[in-house]
Amino acid sequence: MYKHLIALAVLAGPAFGAGLEIDIAGEANGTITIDLFEDVAPLHTAQITAIAAQGGYDNVVFHRVIDGFMAQTGDVENGVMGSDLSRAGMGGSAFDDIPAEFSELPFERGVVGMARSQNPNSANSQFFIMFEPGYFLNGQYTVVGQVTAGMEIVDAIKRGTGANGAVIGQPDMMAAVRVT
Repeated sequence: MYKHLIALAVLAGPAFGAGLEIDIAGEANGTITIDLFEDVAPLHTAQITAIAAQGGYDNVVFHRVIDGFMAQTGDVENGVMGSDLSRAGMGGSAFDDIPAEFSELPFERGVVGMARSQNPNSANSQFFIMFEPGYFLNGQYTVVGQVTAGMEIVDAIKRGTGANGAVIGQPDMMAAVRVT
């Protein structure tokens, strides 16, 4: 079932697992760099790099942003700027969901984790970046990387409102995402 992901990881070659450069546009403007942890979450990093290499993350909004917690993005089906964003956060990608790859790595400031539904094996394309530590997520969500540059840009991402952190009005977006 997940053989296609393993094949994808092999085909991605040198780009697999290296990292991402993400140009952020909106209230926050600048570039963030993420180191992906292919040794910790090989299936997740393979899928993220495949989506990024295809341009799938370009112009995708940060649809859920909770001050003091995290900024979530990556809904390549429903979260593309210029489309109807009313369902942003409810979609994934054309790829299959990924089985959990939980680790001992803690959710510290700047850690990148995979979003999922109640099913631990439902991560697909959405991910989040931690503003502050969130140790209650440890062992329950897959850690896929760490912001290594541009955390001040992450800190400037437009915040959402309410308990779910939905962004009202014009959300910030990933204008371009490159595999490094």
